[in-house]
Amino acid sequence: MIHVMIGGAFGAITRYVLSLLFSKTNVFPWGTLTINLIGSFLLGIVIAAMSSGPNTLLLGTGFLGAFTTFSTFSVETVDMLRGKKYLTAAFYIASSFIGIGICFSIGYVLVG
Repeated sequence: MIHVMIGGAFGAITRYVLSLLFSKTNVFPWGTLTINLIGSFLLGIVIAAMSSGPNTLLLGTGFLGAFTTFSTFSVETVDMLRGKKYLTAAFYIASSFIGIGICFSIGYVLVG
């Protein structure tokens, strides 16, 4: 449990710091998309490189679980739909889910 807590603390801090690098615009949530794609790539590496154990809990469940953010993705998508930005929301949903799968697979294949 402590591994997940420590990893989660550092993952959340890292996500916050990286999100500051992206300007807040009403056009598109590039920060969230980029963070989720990077996190998925890194999770692919972690899963391929490590068997279950404390390091997987620290890095995979803890750090990358807190680093990536499905809840922010959900809020941003709903905001787009409420603002009648249907094409932008569709692009965000598609690029997120397709991109996450591709990035995870690339990370997994590179190490596996």
